[in-house]
Amino acid sequence: MTGRKTAAEVFDALAGRYEEAFGAVPAQREALDWLAARLPRGARVLDVGSGTGRPTAETLARAGCEVTGIDVSAEMVALARTRVPGARFEQADVRTWTPPGPGGFDAVCAFFPLLMMDQREVGACLEWMASWTVPGGYLVVATVPGDIDALDIEFMGHEVTVSSLSAEEYLRRIEAAGLEVLHHETTLFHPAGALADPEEHLFCYARRPMP
Repeated sequence: MTGRKTAAEVFDALAGRYEEAFGAVPAQREALDWLAARLPRGARVLDVGSGTGRPTAETLARAGCEVTGIDVSAEMVALARTRVPGARFEQADVRTWTPPGPGGFDAVCAFFPLLMMDQREVGACLEWMASWTVPGGYLVVATVPGDIDALDIEFMGHEVTVSSLSAEEYLRRIEAAGLEVLHHETTLFHPAGALADPEEHLFCYARRPMP
């Protein structure tokens, strides 16, 4: 393919259309309900690939959490700041972002942000996100699983290069990072509208054990 775009370029162009297609994933809503029920008010939460802020940051901010969202897309960050004023958002790439200040997060959420990078970066990002969880904290992730490295595809009208790991490798990497996998499932999701094709989704809930 020619004319491949970065994640920032793609999501700047898509903006709210991504939410229209992927804003109502049932398994993501279930994951957020599960997480919100386990976090106390004031819990520090990081939303990696926060997009428009909905549904992740919005749901957890309404539950009383202190939510920080990071996203590579300036357009997505601008939308999120408008739509979810109860959370904080910044334009940042998870591959280079450094958590501010001491301590970690009571929960890190990452719903589909690791696809437009190579396999080495996917694995490294999983390790970093796991390391940002405090003892007793949670990592909740979702991806399109598959042993894929630098595959050229068309996504919502844009030519992109994507990578992923198999479901088994995702779980292995999370456990190797010191977290306990509490739940995982694979589902098939049909996006709204005609811009995106059905996708297989892997959801995983994990927790860092208390010392």
